[in-house]
Amino acid sequence: MSYLVLIIGFLLLILIGAAIYAVYQRDLLYAVIATGIINLVLTALFFILQAPDVALTEAAIGVALTTIIFIITIRNTVRFEDEHDNKNQKSKPE
Repeated sequence: MSYLVLIIGFLLLILIGAAIYAVYQRDLLYAVIATGIINLVLTALFFILQAPDVALTEAAIGVALTTIIFIITIRNTVRFEDEHDNKNQKSKPE
């Protein structure tokens, strides 16, 4: 029983760390990857807490579909590094 508490505590620490990282990350791609990690940890927690139907739904929608949609959207827009590099190139005197 104590191993289960340690595993859940470790997963909760990863969850909180990834959430803080996703909020403060300036690069959108890394923030989306962090939210994918959050969804993956939630999937594991749901499975440990004996809710396999919720875990399966979280894995399918949260980890797979949402992350893919966000990555496609970021690919079609400007990422932080690209915008930052363009500003630096425009401000340099030639």
